[in-house]
Amino acid sequence: METLIVIGLLGGLITGISPCILPMLPVIFFAGGVQGARTGEKPSAAGEPAAGGVSPALFAGVPDAVRVGGRPAAGLRGPVGSGGAQEAAGVREVAARPTRGGTLALDLSTGDAAEPAAPADGGTDRRASRRAARPAGRSWRPYLVIAGLVLSFSVFTLLGSLVLTALGLPQDLLRWAGIVLLVAIGVGMIVPRVEEVLERPFRRIAALGARRGAARQDRGAFVLGLGLGVLYVPCAGPVLAAITVAGATGNIGPGTVALTVSFAVGAAVPLLVFALAGRRVAERVRGFQRHTRGIRVTGGVVMIALAGALALDLPAALQRALPDYTGALQQRVDENEAVREALDLGGLVTDENRELSNCSNGAPVLEDCGTAPELRGIDTWLNTPGGEALTLDGLRGKVVLVDFWTYSCINCQRAIPHVNAWYDRYRDVGDGFEVVGVHTPEFAFERETRNVVAGARDLGVTYPVAQDNSYATWTAYRNRYWPAQYLVDADGTVRHIRFGEGGYEDTERLVRELLQDANPGVELPEPTAVGDTTPQDETTPETYFSIKRVVNYAGEPRYAAGQQDFTLADDQRQDTFSLGGTWDVDFQGATAVSDDARVRLAYRSTDVFTVLGGEGTVTARVTSDGRTTTRDVDVSGSPTLYPVLEGDGPTAGLVELDVPAGVQVFTATFG
Repeated sequence: METLIVIGLLGGLITGISPCILPMLPVIFFAGGVQGARTGEKPSAAGEPAAGGVSPALFAGVPDAVRVGGRPAAGLRGPVGSGGAQEAAGVREVAARPTRGGTLALDLSTGDAAEPAAPADGGTDRRASRRAARPAGRSWRPYLVIAGLVLSFSVFTLLGSLVLTALGLPQDLLRWAGIVLLVAIGVGMIVPRVEEVLERPFRRIAALGARRGAARQDRGAFVLGLGLGVLYVPCAGPVLAAITVAGATGNIGPGTVALTVSFAVGAAVPLLVFALAGRRVAERVRGFQRHTRGIRVTGGVVMIALAGALALDLPAALQRALPDYTGALQQRVDENEAVREALDLGGLVTDENRELSNCSNGAPVLEDCGTAPELRGIDTWLNTPGGEALTLDGLRGKVVLVDFWTYSCINCQRAIPHVNAWYDRYRDVGDGFEVVGVHTPEFAFERETRNVVAGARDLGVTYPVAQDNSYATWTAYRNRYWPAQYLVDADGTVRHIRFGEGGYEDTERLVRELLQDANPGVELPEPTAVGDTTPQDETTPETYFSIKRVVNYAGEPRYAAGQQDFTLADDQRQDTFSLGGTWDVDFQGATAVSDDARVRLAYRSTDVFTVLGGEGTVTARVTSDGRTTTRDVDVSGSPTLYPVLEGDGPTAGLVELDVPAGVQVFTATFG
């Protein structure tokens, strides 16, 4: 538990100083900090009854010596109500007039009676004046805003998806509710009457807080924090990934809660510092004191602008435009074995999936690996009647192949022709053979349903596809590979597991065996005849250009997140790559910034492919055995796989890509 708390705090702190936090800073500064400053308000106009119904005219002509908050009483310079030093010290503008049987003290900021009546003797008047002159209670607004943010983020990250799914509500409902709340609060800061309406539900709490010394500024602060927590989208990392998967799967225990809360607290600490800084500036800088109204209006405009930007997803563009100065630090956490072990990113061992470890990878015979975990957390179903969801329980009696894949993965693309052939050949045999393609994204663009639809169409996939954007089914199977196949018999037991490519003859033979077991005496069609294109010779391993997965970079300078100038390696070592020109590297890949951006890669394979996104023409040069071939690759539309080299046999050489500005490189794969 202690280890998880430390990991959560560290991950949160890194997030809290990252570019992902920038959209929150203006709101935190104005609504969490400046709004909590101890600044006075101007008194009501002369002769006009204030909110409490007592007219300031009653105190006309009262000497300053009697007016608590004037120079003799408070030791401050400047006339009462001037918005000067009195406001800076948080002193209420109060006047006291002796009356029959007591003293009436009036808070000139509000027109309310500031003190109860008291006997009109001098000592008592002086005591009443001293009590009236006490500064208003220190505002807790920065702390309340941050506390609301921590609570909201923790609860909705863990339970939001489950609750909305259970209620049949859209997954983005909370986000839009938060945006509406931001707009409402922003309008309230600009139009006082709207703010009054918004604060009505909290007046009792505010009145109770006032008796305990709390400040009026605290009204609605916690609710604002709750709204910000719904909108707070920190940068993804191993800690947040573990939290998200746990929430999506419902596998929430004390450790998960501790990790979530510690992460939220860690991320909120820099925000709290910023809010306190805003409060300090507002209390110390005279410009804030003189223009309180203008500052409030500015804060309201900023909140409305942020709400509009969030609705249009503009902060994401801002974050992409800024260098990820915490990327290297995040990468160290991501790659730390102790962190990986503690978070168990491959999935928690549960009673449901414990027996999967009984299966060996690619065994040539059937094994008993326990009941197959149920499909869960699926966003969208493709290739089913009306998008109807499937369950393994509902498929009992059929032989089922659960195939984890993603459409831009070259390994998956080489395996899918075999899966397609099995589905076409055996789906009507006996009680049937079913394939469920669990599409779990490797990159952000693979989360878009339209991209998955296009990818499945291009690969000829007609069997049911489950879009597992939450990694819920992936985690339930403790899976770590693309592709990965789990063969389930008619009774719902996993009988065979295969990670990666190859072994197609064994898998098909076991499918046929299970069909015969489920349907004794059934007549099976001839086996399929799809060529195995799994690379047999040594090939260059898949090359990633993302900051979190790069392993074979050999260039200058150090590969780090953000925008920087790179220099191509003069002597590129085998199975490594380098960059030239200006690139912007992030957790997805590398985006060319300058017109001279280039990739140099020393390869061993028959074919070379690369996943590219953006718009432009990439010129590819392949040099092998003293010969150089050139081809142009037209990149457009959603990121997908493009061929760079399609050879007749294994070769070794150098691939160079001239990449136009704006085109993003995700991976290079070999076969």
